[in-house]
Amino acid sequence: MGSRRRGSTFTRFLEDIVDDTKGLVDDLIDRAKDVEEDVRDTASDFVDDDGDGEDDRDATEAAALRKQLDELRAKIDQLTAMQKGATE
Repeated sequence: MGSRRRGSTFTRFLEDIVDDTKGLVDDLIDRAKDVEEDVRDTASDFVDDDGDGEDDRDATEAAALRKQLDELRAKIDQLTAMQKGATE
């Protein structure tokens, strides 16, 4: 059972070109899909990072800490004044 040799006719030549072109187009489309998915994932990651309000939360926490620090300083100043008054 030997393999049959394929004839080299003009139509076979065109068929090979069309098949190779189909393969090339399929590969290009697959790569384009991969690139599209990667871009979409990157964009959604970027939006998720910016959209979760982490900067807003940090600013709110910093403002709350500053307020607590100011209140603590006021109490320390009050206690220091009371201590000075008691020793005089």
